[in-house]
Amino acid sequence: MKAGRLVSILLLLQTRGRMTAAQLAEELEVSVRTVYRDVEALGAAGVPLYGDAGHAGGYRLLDGYRTRLTGLTRNEAEALFLAGAPGPAAELGLGAVLAAARLKVRAALPVELRAHADRVAGRFHLDAPGWYAEGDDTPFLPAVADAVWNGRVLYVLYRRWAEPTDVRSRLEPYGLVLKAGRWYVVAGPGPRTFRVDQILELTSPDEEFTRPDDFDLAAYWTAYQRDFHARLHRGEAVVRLAPGVTLSGAVRVDGGTGGDGRAGDDGRAGDGGWTTVRVPIESVERAHGEFLRLGGDIEVLEPAELRGRIARTVAELAERYGNVAGNGGD
Repeated sequence: MKAGRLVSILLLLQTRGRMTAAQLAEELEVSVRTVYRDVEALGAAGVPLYGDAGHAGGYRLLDGYRTRLTGLTRNEAEALFLAGAPGPAAELGLGAVLAAARLKVRAALPVELRAHADRVAGRFHLDAPGWYAEGDDTPFLPAVADAVWNGRVLYVLYRRWAEPTDVRSRLEPYGLVLKAGRWYVVAGPGPRTFRVDQILELTSPDEEFTRPDDFDLAAYWTAYQRDFHARLHRGEAVVRLAPGVTLSGAVRVDGGTGGDGRAGDDGRAGDGGWTTVRVPIESVERAHGEFLRLGGDIEVLEPAELRGRIARTVAELAERYGNVAGNGGD
């Protein structure tokens, strides 16, 4: 909508300073002609906005001009307070800063939007880590964050899975990512990804580096996850699933594709709706534990190594609990 676009132009110029019509058009995903019309509309409304010609020209606001956040919609105000993450901010050493920023934003909101934002803040709380995941000890997180903000090189002693496990590395930290309650630092050269909780020692000398202008942290992380899952699931297994059972990434062997791996009502064997599917696995060892969780709702057909391993485990369990089953559990 035009009203929202006008507010966006104001906020862009307020936060970034001088911008050309082409830059505004690219940011707002509209034509340059539309930007020209919007700028004229803002000027007619009394906004002190000026345009400079020439190679270094562009639009800018009169020095000192600030706009209040009255352009926020109700949903935007609610989303703003819902997006607050006090836990991660505190880990970064920014808990007090976040609280002060939220207070200022709240004070700038119109009264009716302030009430809605307060309702959201009082009814939703973000707690990213899982129930059974122990909290990571990340004593060096504030130092890593400081190096990210200021473009400082880090020298770390890092613990990895492969031998030798403890290695020393020089990192140029490009950015931090919080994934499922765990912090990762993306660092050059490379770039590469490191778990912050696996940093054993850290020094940060007065050495600066230049972050690549074309580096996009979000795009890198998306590609990294895609590559990680591709490397993770190098094998596959063929299994039969009971009706209603799901496995991520499963594909029907009989030609159908169940993207959610849900067993259908027309299993190949025709025995009560069981369905045969092919599913990616990381390794025999990992699949062994994951499939055993499903108990009698899954039968592994391939690979033979996995089927044999599960059969041996089931036999051992049957022997261990045989007496209990035979006497009714007394």
